[in-house]
Amino acid sequence: MNVASSPVTDSGGTVVEDDVSVKRRRTGPTSAQMAAWRAFLRAHAALTRALEAELLAEQDLPLASYDVLVQLAEAPGRRLRMTELADAVLLSRSGVTRLVDRLEKGGLVARCPVETDGRGVAARLTDAGLDRLRTASRTHLRGVATYFGDRLDDADLGVLERISRRLADQRP
Repeated sequence: MNVASSPVTDSGGTVVEDDVSVKRRRTGPTSAQMAAWRAFLRAHAALTRALEAELLAEQDLPLASYDVLVQLAEAPGRRLRMTELADAVLLSRSGVTRLVDRLEKGGLVARCPVETDGRGVAARLTDAGLDRLRTASRTHLRGVATYFGDRLDDADLGVLERISRRLADQRP
C-alpha cells in the first residue's frame, strides 16, 4: 500500500483520518504543487499578455474590455447587472464601474435599470458594441488558436479542460 494514500489509524486499527483529511490539514503546498502552480501562473500571464498585445495593436481594445463585451453578448438580452458582470469578468465592482464608464463613453455599452429592482443597474451591449466585438473577435480568436490551441494536442486539451473545470468548480 502506498504510504501517501494510507489511512491514519489509532492503536486499535480504527481509521481516524484518510489522506484527504491529512491533505486539508496541511499548512502549505508540496514542492510539486508549487512547481505546477508557478507553471500555471507563468502560462496564464504569457497567454494574456500575448492576447492583450494583439487586441491593443490591431483593435485598440484592452483584453478586459473585450471580456466585458463577450460576457454581455452571451447574456440573456445582452445585459447583466453590474454585480453579475463584475463576477463574470473577475473584476471588483469599482473596477467594472470604471470600465463600463469607458465603454459607455465609446457607445459600446449602455447602462439601464433592472426591471425587477428599481435600484438595480445593468449594463447592456449596444449594437455598436456587438459590431465592435465581432470585429475584435477575429483578432482574439486567431490569438487563442495561435498561442493556445495550436500548441496542444487533443489529449492535452482534454486533460487541461478537465483539470480547469475541477479547479473552477471548487468552493472555498
